[in-house]
Amino acid sequence: MTTILLVEDSPDDLELMRLAIRSTGLAAEVVCARDGVKALEALQTGELPAVVLLDLRMPRFDGFQVLERMRASDRLRYVPVVVLSSTDEPGDIRRAYEAGANSFVCKPMGFAAAREVIADLGRYWIERNRHA
Repeated sequence: MTTILLVEDSPDDLELMRLAIRSTGLAAEVVCARDGVKALEALQTGELPAVVLLDLRMPRFDGFQVLERMRASDRLRYVPVVVLSSTDEPGDIRRAYEAGANSFVCKPMGFAAAREVIADLGRYWIERNRHA
């Protein structure tokens, strides 16, 4: 089964994204990590996810550090990463792309907006995108 790794420290945002993913009917298992260290641990074992949905502001390792470590790893280098962040600061966006993000999306507010964003991301990264 296809997997999405959802990396989010906010319990409210985590639950909102999980509900949005479930409501879209995507054929994907959602694995959650509450910080960057847990995300990297999850990526080191088992099958790689089809996409990582990554928050930037987290404890221990932030999203930038996760991206840098992923792109430095032979195993994780090509795993698609979509940054889902509440910031839309140009510096953060540029830094995320420089660290290796494949896409940058501002976190949606509310269930309807989250469902729409997740449906769009899912259609592309899970149904359309082909990965090794």
